[in-house]
Amino acid sequence: MMKAKISQKRHIAKTLTWRVIASITTFVLGWFFFRDDEQVFQKATGLVIAEFILKILFYYLHERAWYSFDFGVQHKRKEFGDDE
Repeated sequence: MMKAKISQKRHIAKTLTWRVIASITTFVLGWFFFRDDEQVFQKATGLVIAEFILKILFYYLHERAWYSFDFGVQHKRKEFGDDE
């Protein structure tokens, strides 16, 4: 079985889709905590924008950093005649 090469585009797509889900959660939490404030929408939205930018960067860096470690990776032993 060949090990698939995972592209950087896939990492970016996973990062973006996860951030959308997480940002919706943050917005709901922000709305809950600021619900008595007349600027609830602006505060919850500002919170989402700040966390989206910071967390997308940190998630991407974290995901890429894991490729520096072999923890949990099973390497295929090369057999005689393999064309890899």
